[in-house]
Amino acid sequence: MLIKLARLSLWNRRGTVLLTLLSLTISLVLLLGIDHIRKEARSSFTNTVSGTDLIVGARSGQLNLLLYSVFRIGNATANVSWATYERISRHPQIAWTIPLSLGDSHRGYRVLGTNQGYFEHFRYASSQQLQFAEGMPFAGVYDAVLGAEVAKRLGYVLGQEIVLAHGIGAVSFSEHKDKPFTVVGILAPTGTPVDQTVHVSLEGIEAIHIDWQQGAPMPGRQVSAEQALEMDLTPKAITAFMVGLNSRMATFVVQRQINEFRGEPLTAILPGVALAELWQMLGMVENMLLLITLLVLVAALVGMMTTLLASMRERQREMAILRAVGASPWYLFWLIQLEVLLLTSVAMLSSAILLLAALWGVQDYLAANYGLFISLSPFSLQSLYWAGGILAAAALLACVPALVAYRRALTDGLSIRL
Repeated sequence: MLIKLARLSLWNRRGTVLLTLLSLTISLVLLLGIDHIRKEARSSFTNTVSGTDLIVGARSGQLNLLLYSVFRIGNATANVSWATYERISRHPQIAWTIPLSLGDSHRGYRVLGTNQGYFEHFRYASSQQLQFAEGMPFAGVYDAVLGAEVAKRLGYVLGQEIVLAHGIGAVSFSEHKDKPFTVVGILAPTGTPVDQTVHVSLEGIEAIHIDWQQGAPMPGRQVSAEQALEMDLTPKAITAFMVGLNSRMATFVVQRQINEFRGEPLTAILPGVALAELWQMLGMVENMLLLITLLVLVAALVGMMTTLLASMRERQREMAILRAVGASPWYLFWLIQLEVLLLTSVAMLSSAILLLAALWGVQDYLAANYGLFISLSPFSLQSLYWAGGILAAAALLACVPALVAYRRALTDGLSIRL
């Protein structure tokens, strides 16, 4: 009986109730949506690289090494000699290595020099292997494989020629125009920095710099693309390299041995640990965003309470009639509480439906434009905690208008006041 009365009372005030419901729904969609995207962003961030046990580079901080080797942000303090790379790669505990050579760009996108092991061993997310949307891995010295975003943004297709530039600026006046590369493959989207990278062979990187010195062409010496192919294109140095071990139990042993390598100063980091540390530094931003959303929700709940208080004067006769037919003060108290809980529950249900529809609508857009892959299942055990907390907060705020209804005397609403 009480539930039916609460439902009819809300329907009788459906104009005001609808506006309150809309405000609550929008606030809940913001809260649940931001919380879900925050979790998905963290998962995407921490899964940028998977299955790699160590990343090795010149002596530097682990965050700096992580940023330029994985996220293509910044530059290395120094390079690793090719002789050192070959020596370490022959370690009995090392199963595979992926050399990385950075320093060039193409129209603002970083160029990565590597070898076939990159397409064979590199993993992201839950150990997913790189897949080709079109074409195949590079085979020739002047072949290039594009990340999904590079190909989409620049409108490149297979067989198209591109020119690499020295440095990492979006605009460069130091281009390797005499040695163009041909697009032979386009990778499928990964949601990682791979999508924003142009991949070429280590020999290709060496070829375009064979007549360069200290970032500029050597005066009086010009080597054509065909002449470069006849020369020794073994790299002299690389920026960093990824390491996969035969057994993860040897991780710390190999890491210590590399860090203590006497040939040249090196740093070996665990990518998972470095990613967690980097995300902790960014955690303040996500917490502030969540706090702002919570404040929006609190404002909506307070607005609901204010609306109920404002409507109590209009409902004086209704309350008086209920008291006259035998309703106790506690009955009125629980009536108001039930109205608030019903309103909040409907808002939660409608926000869940709206959130699912919104996620379904923007899923492809976020993946294509921001490299953020989000799932269509935003609800988890924590969502139940959120639901319980929101209902408890609504019930607590509803105590104010409910107490007002409780204390109304029978004579407060029997006479019409002008």
